[in-house]
Amino acid sequence: MTSMYEKRVFSSRLLSCLIAISMFFLILSCLLLFRVGDNSLVPRSIYNLIVVDRGSIEPESDSRSKPVKAAGSCDPNQAVLKVFMYDLPSEFHFGLLGWMGSANQIWPNVGNFSEIPSYPGGLNLQHSVEYWLTLDLLSSLTPNVRRSCTAVLVHNSTQANVVFVPFFSSLSYNRHSKIEGTEEKSTNDILQERLVEYLNGQDEWKRFGGKDHVIMAHHPNSMLIARWKLGSAMFVLADFGRYSDEIANIDKDVIAPYRHVVRTVDATNSPSFEERPTLVYFQGAIYRKDGGVIRQELYYLLKDEKDVHFTFGSAGGGGIRKASTGMAASKFCLNIAGDTPSSNRLFDAIVSHCVPVIISDEIELPYEDLLEYSKFSIFVPASDACKNGYLINLLRGVKREKWTEMWENLKQIAPHFEYQYPTRPGDAVDMIWKMVSRKIDPLHYRAHRKNRYNMSQQFLNSR
Repeated sequence: MTSMYEKRVFSSRLLSCLIAISMFFLILSCLLLFRVGDNSLVPRSIYNLIVVDRGSIEPESDSRSKPVKAAGSCDPNQAVLKVFMYDLPSEFHFGLLGWMGSANQIWPNVGNFSEIPSYPGGLNLQHSVEYWLTLDLLSSLTPNVRRSCTAVLVHNSTQANVVFVPFFSSLSYNRHSKIEGTEEKSTNDILQERLVEYLNGQDEWKRFGGKDHVIMAHHPNSMLIARWKLGSAMFVLADFGRYSDEIANIDKDVIAPYRHVVRTVDATNSPSFEERPTLVYFQGAIYRKDGGVIRQELYYLLKDEKDVHFTFGSAGGGGIRKASTGMAASKFCLNIAGDTPSSNRLFDAIVSHCVPVIISDEIELPYEDLLEYSKFSIFVPASDACKNGYLINLLRGVKREKWTEMWENLKQIAPHFEYQYPTRPGDAVDMIWKMVSRKIDPLHYRAHRKNRYNMSQQFLNSR
């Protein structure tokens, strides 16, 4: 009797054990089937507990030796670019936006979006690259911010590929370039002088003579004083229109897109060829100096054409809203040289999916080593554009099929020109960091070659 009883208990326990094991594998199979994601039926916490966190099955010594990476932060070893950033006082960056941190606080808490000071709107936004790049670097070590990890901040400058100078030079020019009251110098000029003095005293600057430093000067009138003294650095610019070749050139500097001011057209609802009744669109300042004289010539050539919108316009008085509507209803948008070779009008056209017509012989374009602009833009030499009938006949001759092909390409590349926070793969900030990386690699190559025999010389000198 006792033996039979023990056999029943044993069988019952065995059956329970088998059911428990079966249930475990059933749950595990479901988790693997559904996977975890934004629309998952499986709670992320449960998925992580059962599937992701394998610490309990790894050797204890192995698990202790591996640093735990916080969710959303970036691994410096996986980044394309390691960046050291100077802790400049806030009056060089977010202080220009009216931000005031607590005692000894240099940077805002970028993990709390409500604490991030906003950048001024209107045309100020077009040169705001300085703001977006700085925010992105600060967020690279912030656990709760998920962003593209192309560039990551490091605290040891010897581990960095580049040194970033967080001076909001465009904002400084736009807001503080006028002399106030009894002052002898503007705040903008004073900040530039202080920046030059600061950089010249840093070991990081002396190491390569500033060649591995990234300085933002996107507004064409920014850094007017400092640019001559810091010209060895890599500038982030809109174009080279107001620079000499020795100070700024395509070999060492980065051309960054303007931040567009019109609204972005949704690629899934972008008006097609038939839904854009205006053939050619231009709205902006018509009477310009220097290379911008061509705007006036084109105005008189095109103003009476029936399906051409060529008028004076400004950002005020609803100008940006009108431009948003007008570009989205046009097949071609003119980007004509003004006081400088570039303008934000090109990038307004791109996000409006209005095929850009670029009439600017000296223009430099962002990411041109990666993007073939002729697949979504039309380039016209200024000398041809000013010939009577040339431009209008050229654009009328573009067939629907060819225009649609360029329109489709515009929808694909438009995200590369979006500034946003947090950064996403392939957006403007991400693309700029990649350009910086491609510029800096040859610099380190040349420096390493130059230093080949330095160690041998040190050994000889120490004898």
